[in-house]
Parts: sequence; C-alpha cells; structure tokens
Amino acid sequence: MRIDAAGLLDTAEFVASPNCDERPAGTEISLLVIHNISLPPDEFGGSGVIELFTNQIDPQAHPYYQTLQGLKVSAHFFIRRDGALIQFVPCSQRAWHAGISNWQGRERCNDFSIGIELEGSDTTPFTDAQYEVLISLTQCLCERYPIQNIAGHSDIAPGRKTDPGPWFDWKRYDSSLGSGLINRPANNTPS
Repeated sequence: MRIDAAGLLDTAEFVASPNCDERPAGTEISLLVIHNISLPPDEFGGSGVIELFTNQIDPQAHPYYQTLQGLKVSAHFFIRRDGALIQFVPCSQRAWHAGISNWQGRERCNDFSIGIELEGSDTTPFTDAQYEVLISLTQCLCERYPIQNIAGHSDIAPGRKTDPGPWFDWKRYDSSLGSGLINRPANNTPS
C-alpha cells in the first residue's frame, strides 16, 4: 500500500464523493476515526453505502433510505466484509464523516482526521479480512501522516454515535499495530 501526494491509495478502488472540501490551511492529519456502516441497516454487500456517499441513494429503494434524504456524508475509506477497499475522498481533503464532534478538546474532527468505515453494524462481529485490511491501511496512513490517536466515532461523538460498536475488537486492532495510538476515553475501554 502506498499513498501518493494527492492522498490517494494505490490499492483502493477510487469512487469520488462530492461530500468533501478543503481542510483548513496548515491543519495536520493527526486522528483516525473508525466507523461502521451498512445500508440497509444490518445488510451487507449491496451498493447502498456507495450510493449514500455519492449522493445517489434512492429514497424509495428501502424504507430506511427515506431518513437519509438530503444527507451529505462521506468517509475517506470503506472496507467491505471481504476486505475490498474503496476510497471516496483523497486524504488531503476533508471528508464529511464525523459530524458534530470533539477529540481531546478539539472540535470539528473532520478538519484533522481520516475516516475509515467498516461494513458492519453494532450487532455483528467484523471479519478477519476487514481487520487485515484495516491494520495494513492504518500502518500505511501512520507512515504517511503524523497520526497521534485512533478513536471510534462513539469516542468523538459520545451519546450521539455508537460505532464502531461493541463487536469491534479494539484489543486485536491495538496489539496488531503495536503503536500505542489508541487512546480511548475511560468509559470506552477496549473490549
């Protein structure tokens, strides 16, 4: 894996999302945020996430999609259950993944973070293939950017978000990285 000067990963399929913009001038990327997503909820393998991140979701395709009308969100990366990796936003740009958020006293986490979505939910364990790709991707990002911390969406938006959820194995992820970058709040200790 290699990330070029524009922030594109050479091993990922690139599907451009319009839901991004420029980071504030002089802002370094210092945080990785881990999420989970599935569309429709708890269903895997479809095109719903791609359609959401590219503003092409059909609100009539599923009853849940009606709640997403007008929502403009994205992430930098999406890791499918089989380990396939899609990039939606170059790392050099700000993806709209965190929403109202705060990390260690800094608000607007989108400004200084990279968002990684895992295809999954709060009710299903993630796959070995996903962990393998996530670990390799994390190592690549840490070599390229001055990453200081890794957190879950629930850590930067407590009470509002629950992902990556109780099935995400923080201990497995942390021990595979051996980096000490996972610095989660005491109420969200690795399981």
